[in-house]
Amino acid sequence: MRRVGKTTLIREFCKGKKAIYFAALETTQGENLASLSKEVFENTMPGTPMPSFTSFEELLDYIYPLAKEERQVLLIDEYPYLAQSYRPISSIIQNQIDLRFRETKLFLILCSSSLSFMENQVLGYKSPLYGRRTAQFKIRPFTYKGSALMLADFPKEEQAILCGITGAIPDNLGKIEPHLSLKENICELFLTPSGSLFEEPNNLLKQELRDPATYNAVIAAIAGGASRLNEIATKVGIGTSACSNLLTSLIALGLVKKEVPVTESRSRGKVYYLADQMFRFWYRFVFPNLNTIMMGKGEDIFREVIEPELSSYMGPVFEEMAAQYLWHLEDAPFTFQKVGRWWGPNPLKKRQEEIELLAFRD
Repeated sequence: MRRVGKTTLIREFCKGKKAIYFAALETTQGENLASLSKEVFENTMPGTPMPSFTSFEELLDYIYPLAKEERQVLLIDEYPYLAQSYRPISSIIQNQIDLRFRETKLFLILCSSSLSFMENQVLGYKSPLYGRRTAQFKIRPFTYKGSALMLADFPKEEQAILCGITGAIPDNLGKIEPHLSLKENICELFLTPSGSLFEEPNNLLKQELRDPATYNAVIAAIAGGASRLNEIATKVGIGTSACSNLLTSLIALGLVKKEVPVTESRSRGKVYYLADQMFRFWYRFVFPNLNTIMMGKGEDIFREVIEPELSSYMGPVFEEMAAQYLWHLEDAPFTFQKVGRWWGPNPLKKRQEEIELLAFRD
């Protein structure tokens, strides 16, 4: 997931350590090898001009002796870019781990914003690196409680709203200006063509997907209230099979979640919702009004569209906040197995019921 602070955490971890940090580029194998070579020499032989390594094997041969006696961190950020520019790299790293890794104190970190790539191409069963990891971390957005620490200048209700429209993503929260009002921040971030979040979801989709147009329509349908497969497919104007495939891709990207009643593991009544609240806000309020906002009418959109609907928008956000509260409840009457929504038939009253928040254990 992007913008959750992975690189910041890694850089903090590397402080005071022998560490080589390399951010792979969406470029050729040669360019990435040259950039990584430069980082290696700047960290190990600062001020000494050196030629690039001729291969990644040669580069790793150079690094291993450096980690013979003391810990050496090698961090490759945006690993998919390197793997796409040079496909054998995962096999090379796997071979080095099997043959030499245990003889050294090398600390190798592979990092990426692409959840699907890391799960399939690095951690997946068919990956050369399968079974070689010693730890893995999936960095998630802040909880409401964590977000509130960054929003101390705002009243509690506005803290909740700002958490709900930014998705509690640290980078998004960092863009909020404490000297501006809630309305001014929303207008500056989302409702101004130069705003930093005005095109953010669209840009992220373009980076992850080859043809984002239909995905846009699927996300917009869910943000607009469609939650079941046939509803989404009808609203988008595609078949349920094609829609199911699109939803699977969006789930892999961490943008959509599939939900069943909390007491069940499988259900025909499954529903879909947007896992990223910032995407939900953007596709509900910004996406349908892009042309109006481009004409400089962002404040009108806030007054006429967003402000009247903000309370209803915050409903699911508040449910998530309440679930987070339950998980951290110190004097809970029992240890929860699951917390979430439940819906289904009430056999006594012979009607459908819904419980917004239910905690249970078998």
